Amino acid sequence: MSSNGASTYVALSGGIGGAKLSLGLSHLLGEKLTVINNTGDDFEHLGLAISPDVDTTLYTLADLVNPETGWGRRDETWNFMESTAALGGPTWFNLGDKDLATHVERTRRLHAGETLTAITAHLARAFGISARVLPMADTPVRTVVDSDAGTLAFQEYFVRDRCQPVVQHIRYDGADAARVTPQIVSALSRPDLAGIVICPSNPWLSIDPILAVPGMREALRASGAPIVAVTPIIGGRALKGPTAKIMAELGLSPDIRTIAEHYVGILDGLVIDKTDEAAAPALPLATTVTNTVMHTLADRIDLAKFCLAFCAKLASQRGVKLQAGAR
Repeated sequence: MSSNGASTYVALSGGIGGAKLSLGLSHLLGEKLTVINNTGDDFEHLGLAISPDVDTTLYTLADLVNPETGWGRRDETWNFMESTAALGGPTWFNLGDKDLATHVERTRRLHAGETLTAITAHLARAFGISARVLPMADTPVRTVVDSDAGTLAFQEYFVRDRCQPVVQHIRYDGADAARVTPQIVSALSRPDLAGIVICPSNPWLSIDPILAVPGMREALRASGAPIVAVTPIIGGRALKGPTAKIMAELGLSPDIRTIAEHYVGILDGLVIDKTDEAAAPALPLATTVTNTVMHTLADRIDLAKFCLAFCAKLASQRGVKLQAGAR
């Protein structure tokens, strides 16, 4: 595992795609990587505090994730869910026996007064993860979907109803009261920060909740580091999840141009797949092209290397422009 010299990097992540690229970055950077995770998906279930995106990142970086699903623990058992079903309890959200321990410990520590940031750091250490994993906020921010089936908490929409309702609007309850944590401010204000990578996560469900935290956008831009994103859309489709479906239901064209326009004002550059190379010249952002599909660990590391190189290129170009302006 390399630390890529003295430079540090920050990734913004949510979902399986975000965890995959975070894994590639962690193999290159180790302790030089900070991953800021979406917590808009968090909810309380069976009395337990569940943080799906945080846990997917933790399990992925610790090589504990179920390789078939991309979430949950590998070699899981389901005695708890079977017993819950026998008692007539809700079973629409599966909690494996190993996974359950994570939620019980998180809930115990929250009740004892610890912050979600501190608890996540504890779990990362327990799992032997060298990268820093941070939740986007320590107070609850909840993604809520207004749909043709009514107002739904995110997990009701995503898991229970399997993304079938038609999305009319997405909001982030609690965002106004949230604050950027000192740990995030520290990661984004380091003088050795060389780049920020927005992972190939659903912009509306995974990245926008992070950006909705007051002060987050300002902290990202004030960092002075190049900010790049990897598109979650390839050839008008999402490899996984409801991104394209949601875009269409919100009246947006599910294509690479919509992704680029969505991130204008926050990004310095966009990484797109070779499938969409022909669209690159017309996009409103600096764009680079590579294979963004991550089937294997090697794919994840290769894409991570590409993102770091893109950050370096943008930083170099920015330096040239600044020197030209000074003359």
